[in-house]
Amino acid sequence: MALSFHAASAAPAREAGEDDAFASIATVRAAYASGALTPEGLTRLFLDRIAKIDKAGPTINSVLEVNPDALDIARKSGTSGSLAGIPILLKDNIDTGDRMMTSAGSLALTMKPAPHDSAVAARLRKAGAVILGKTNLSEWANMRSNHATSGWTARGGLTVNPYVLDRNACGSSAGSGAAIAAGLATVAIGSETDGSIICPASMNGLVGIKPTVGLVSRTGIVPISHSQDTAGPMARSVADAAAVLGAIAGSDPRDPATAEADKHATDYTKFLDPNALRGKRIGVVRQLAGIEPNADRALEHTIALLKAQGATVVDNVEIPHLKELSEHEIDVLLYEFKHDIGAYLATRPDQPMKTLADLIAFNEREAAKEMPWFGQELFLAAQAKGGLDDPKYIEMRDRNKRLAGPEGIDAALAKDKLDALLAPSWGPAFVNDPVLGDHVVSGDPTVGGVSAPAAIAGYPSITLPVEFAHELPIGVVFFGAKWSEPTLIAIAYGVEQKAKAFRRPKYLPTLPVR
Repeated sequence: MALSFHAASAAPAREAGEDDAFASIATVRAAYASGALTPEGLTRLFLDRIAKIDKAGPTINSVLEVNPDALDIARKSGTSGSLAGIPILLKDNIDTGDRMMTSAGSLALTMKPAPHDSAVAARLRKAGAVILGKTNLSEWANMRSNHATSGWTARGGLTVNPYVLDRNACGSSAGSGAAIAAGLATVAIGSETDGSIICPASMNGLVGIKPTVGLVSRTGIVPISHSQDTAGPMARSVADAAAVLGAIAGSDPRDPATAEADKHATDYTKFLDPNALRGKRIGVVRQLAGIEPNADRALEHTIALLKAQGATVVDNVEIPHLKELSEHEIDVLLYEFKHDIGAYLATRPDQPMKTLADLIAFNEREAAKEMPWFGQELFLAAQAKGGLDDPKYIEMRDRNKRLAGPEGIDAALAKDKLDALLAPSWGPAFVNDPVLGDHVVSGDPTVGGVSAPAAIAGYPSITLPVEFAHELPIGVVFFGAKWSEPTLIAIAYGVEQKAKAFRRPKYLPTLPVR
């Protein structure tokens, strides 16, 4: 049996403080090893901060519920495992076989907890992590309505951006992003279909990794699309995100997409080389720029950082077929959501919801609670679709994958012998508007946003903060070929060492207009 950190300590641990709330995994582990800090002490600190910052004070509203067993888990933490004793928050679409709910933010799934851990939760427990709680999100991961407000759920209300409280945290992993920016856990897990890790990470000043589809198992995660869904880490540094990715990556026989994952999963912290940019060739995708001036300034800043560290920057690289990618993406997602949500609900036998039709009927019955701001037109559109054997679906799915991957990103990389592609992320966080929904500014609207090429292809992407504008963080996005996480992590780490852009939030009520 592994000794607990506290039992192995030679001296009494100190009380955890604010600096510990923002400490890296490596710093926390060193403090545990020296006896200066214990997993129980750090977990208690985060529970106190959630009460004082998330539920009161600034009221970020990022954590839906805390794990009632968190302190007990922390007390029993051993020394083995890459994340031993590290408190982590999970997006509330990731099953945990404990006393917490997994609801995707909907009241329809709050009758019983999930019966089993998701593959991600099981891997985190095996790595020794303390699962601290569940984070708020965009209800059903933004798959219910085109007019939704990111970060709002019927179950949890609206998550706000901790930097400026009347601004949006983006979605759908809004709570995971806002919580880590506010120092409510060491790291968090989000999930993405298209933009749901990259956007909230960017708007909350974090590092977010959207892995290759198939690197991380989706078993036990409330789905949208088996073609595009993946879970991934959200953290305050590239090193922390890399450490978490290594813990959750790997094959799972229950998720056929992960058949090759064990061949590629590794300890991603091996690629944290401050000199990694030397000799790298990185292409700038101007097709995804030119809309938001603050984001464009962050892009130019990043280009300068790359060049200063020995990277070759190839400007104005074009991704073939970019404008064609958004034509049928939503149709493919609708077909897959109808099928995949039914398959997921079958794993929750204690829930009365069995099909998408059941969820639609529930929302109609509970319209006052579920639909005060926006409806369920995407649910209705998905319900009207045929099955996965529909020739229209198969043609659109295969076309999207081909145009985004081999004939898109791969072709752009090959043409100029590039290691990765670079684009601006979203601009500064937009103002919350539950009446009209999100006001996202993200490149040319005809190409579906900066996250779309990698999302549709199923290829990896990473965002990191590089500067601030008007007290709001701004990042950039690097993306590349399938299984290119090591390269993207190395590039992002090199940029991070010079940008050093993460700042603790000030919880400003609004931005003053002079």
